[in-house]
Amino acid sequence: MDHFPVFMAVAGRRIVLSGGGEAALAKLRLILKTRAHVTVFAEKAHPDLHRLAAEGKLKLVSRAMEPGDAMCAVLFYAANEDADEDARVAELAHRDGARVNIVDNLADSQFITPAIVDRDPVVVAIGTEGAAPVLARRIKADLEERLPASLGLLARIGKGFRAAADVLPMGRKRRDFWSAFYFDRGPKALETGGEEAIRPTLDRLLDDTLAAKHRAGHVDLVGAGPGDPDLLTLKARKALDTADVVIFDRLVTPEILELARREALMIDAGKEGFGSSMPQDEIDALIVEHARSGAQVVRLKSGDPTVFGRLDEEIEACEAAGVSWRIIPGITAASAAVAGMGQSLTKRGRNSSVRYLTGHDTRGFADHDWRALARPGEVAAIYMGKRAARFIQGRLLMHGADPATPVTVIENASRADQRTLATTLSQLEPTLTEAGLTGPALTFIGLAPRAAQAAAHDITAQEFA
Repeated sequence: MDHFPVFMAVAGRRIVLSGGGEAALAKLRLILKTRAHVTVFAEKAHPDLHRLAAEGKLKLVSRAMEPGDAMCAVLFYAANEDADEDARVAELAHRDGARVNIVDNLADSQFITPAIVDRDPVVVAIGTEGAAPVLARRIKADLEERLPASLGLLARIGKGFRAAADVLPMGRKRRDFWSAFYFDRGPKALETGGEEAIRPTLDRLLDDTLAAKHRAGHVDLVGAGPGDPDLLTLKARKALDTADVVIFDRLVTPEILELARREALMIDAGKEGFGSSMPQDEIDALIVEHARSGAQVVRLKSGDPTVFGRLDEEIEACEAAGVSWRIIPGITAASAAVAGMGQSLTKRGRNSSVRYLTGHDTRGFADHDWRALARPGEVAAIYMGKRAARFIQGRLLMHGADPATPVTVIENASRADQRTLATTLSQLEPTLTEAGLTGPALTFIGLAPRAAQAAAHDITAQEFA
């Protein structure tokens, strides 16, 4: 991010613009939404500028800008549609101490003006740092459709009620009050009784909230999916949006953590196989401690919490402490990884079952029914199998598995840096070691990527032709 988004106080302060054409008018459409004192310098001014000046919305000076004209201005816009003149007036504004924007000149501008969705006092600013204005316009159009015009009215009335609402304690109770107003009681009051019904509704809601019992804490055991934030479920996103505390594992991506409330307490549980991590009993204690204090806790696990997530231990800790809980499933890594291969986990005539295995458990490398896994046509998805690869390879070969059995390893499934390794059982090691994988990886026994499978089929057909 090269431009840090802020909302600057401009009410009662000067904004100066140099230019009298269409570019100047385009900027003024936004600037005149503020309560700033606007001055425009233009030797030749568009008729609309004269009209705006006559209406008292701006001061129009019918000459080119001179030294000192931008004194005390908080912002300055160069919109002359002439590169040399824009450079000249920008230099004058710099000397006068104003922040300078040159229209269509990102490199020489000190700030940029975003696309704006205006539901005053609710304002949404959309910027692309000059990379894709058409994308900003599309996002603006989408938000304009989604945000009702009444939102600004509710926000203005709510703003005037904030002092009265300060009797509520900071935290969840106050958030619940405002959430109920903006998303339930306020819109209903406006629809049924008009603007006059909103203030009485706020008064009643405040009384109801003050009289309400303390809300008990709760735990959501949430699946974060394999890493792509677009694969996060809607229910998971809602849980993150209301969480007071988020306890997350190492494999949860930063993009998903960004979806949590800014005010939420973020706790890194750092679970890592064969590595340093927070002990499970300590995680259990943290979950219970925060829930007992009245917090809405999200225990955020990569993939699906019901698959190798030690979910039962955390549920048992909640139940022993009398804390309510629910499971919000996520897309497990095997589903995302096999989709990246262009394959399905089961296929008529090939396999009617699939096994989800772990490469290690609490005692070390995990043992399985190797004889059954070694049969032709078997498909298995092995989680946490990187360090156990040589062990798995050896066990399968010892129990009669075909050395040519296809094996596919997917690193960082669903993420931008996803990597696919296609090999065979006999070459699983050293293939993994040579690849130097650093991210989470899933190993598929009995499956090849669709393209590799098709190429192998073509070669076999040629040999028998």
